[in-house]
Amino acid sequence: MERIDNLFYSFANRSSGMIDPEGIETLCSDMEVDHTDVRILMLAWKMKAEKQGYFTLEEWRRGLKALRVDTVSKLRKALPELEKEVRRPSNFVDFYSYSFCYCLTEEKQKSIDIESICQLLDLVLGSQFRAQVDYFIEYLKIQSDYKVINLDQWMGFFRFCNEISFPDLSNYDPDLAWPLVLDNFVEWMQAKQS
Repeated sequence: MERIDNLFYSFANRSSGMIDPEGIETLCSDMEVDHTDVRILMLAWKMKAEKQGYFTLEEWRRGLKALRVDTVSKLRKALPELEKEVRRPSNFVDFYSYSFCYCLTEEKQKSIDIESICQLLDLVLGSQFRAQVDYFIEYLKIQSDYKVINLDQWMGFFRFCNEISFPDLSNYDPDLAWPLVLDNFVEWMQAKQS
């Protein structure tokens, strides 16, 4: 535990007593991992970090204890296992939901702007559902009905990727309770295909 704490303080900002965005960048460069790597978000999930770009001592202890690491090199070596853990279906839905909530940076914020959502979709779902993500991002960028996406729509897209045959969309039923943005996306896809 002492080594975990010492490691924390080597990255923490002296005045705030937290690891801040600068500290996270230093941690990433010490681990030789890009700060935009999805595994950094997975690490935040493991710590149950509440504020984007910040790790508290308590969150740091929780994450590093769970990963059984107390040095930067052990942490780097633990990333592939962490990624496997996150990608288990039972954990992934929680991680997917977490990744949205983690990006809510303002008090009482309930939705995320389209540009940020596109980046987040690519980061979190891109490797699993490349085609769906690419088309949905293309749709989100050209449509003008939505400026933001909420958690319900975000979770709806994950369900869509898991349940709907793509790209033929043959089992999509608009009468089921899909978020309207997905009904509109499917209409756009069908128009594009015809």
